Amino acid sequence: MTDYTVEFVGTGETITVSDKQTILKACIEEGIAQEYSCRVGMCLACSAEILEGEVTQPAARGLTDEEAEKYALTCMARPQSDLKLERGVYPPSIEDDAAAAGAVADDD
Repeated sequence: MTDYTVEFVGTGETITVSDKQTILKACIEEGIAQEYSCRVGMCLACSAEILEGEVTQPAARGLTDEEAEKYALTCMARPQSDLKLERGVYPPSIEDDAAAAGAVADDD
């Protein structure tokens, strides 16, 4: 088991996370208010942009393969190196879905 440092850019929060533990679980244990909902890698509420480092997240079904290289779903992601993450940054697919939903609502 290896421990890594996960820094949340812009918040001053840094935690230690085992490579066997999800980032979300470590946040909850440390009292860090990380947003989440489904906890199964589908809703994208727990998204964070990966600024530095690598994660493994094979069950992150809500992300495309390309998005999984740039974004972490903290409920699924386990660190593979020290990380710098920016919370509250969502992958393009969720932004596109939100824009499409707004366009449909405007047509009503």
